[in-house]
Amino acid sequence: MGRRLRFRGESRNKVDSKGRVSIPASFRRVLEAGDPDWSAGNNPNFVIVYGDHRRQYLECYTIEEMEAVEDRISAMKRGSQKRRLLERLFSTQSVTTSVDETGRIVLPAKLRDKIGLEDWAYFASNVDTFQIWKPETFEEIELGGTAEFLDEMPADFDPLELLDENDETEEA
Repeated sequence: MGRRLRFRGESRNKVDSKGRVSIPASFRRVLEAGDPDWSAGNNPNFVIVYGDHRRQYLECYTIEEMEAVEDRISAMKRGSQKRRLLERLFSTQSVTTSVDETGRIVLPAKLRDKIGLEDWAYFASNVDTFQIWKPETFEEIELGGTAEFLDEMPADFDPLELLDENDETEEA
């Protein structure tokens, strides 16, 4: 098994009036590698999870990454409250799409409206996934929160220290 590709970097790309936006080239390589049905000359498929009313961004999964999430959901007790919630958040509130020959995707109006996307889209890598934000929202919520956290740390704080922590909880 070869080395697994990961999403890295950030990009701010123009969104046209039809909702078309270019996916960063490095992200496209990861989408291709993560689509078992992709071959040279074809367009890679991937899944956009738009999620619940509180989510202010679109989370994009490779086909393989989404199947891994779905496998974990399928292993849960059928009919359980947790499984039904995860099914709704990851299966119902998602759409499978593909990158076209020019490296663009079409974001449906429903998804653009949900996150307030207008002229520009901000792409942020998240290792196994990437997110699409309205740039102003990303700056306010994500960058603002990161700055607040770092401002509370000592001057010699090394972010790699966070890898040593066993804290599995996530803040929304």
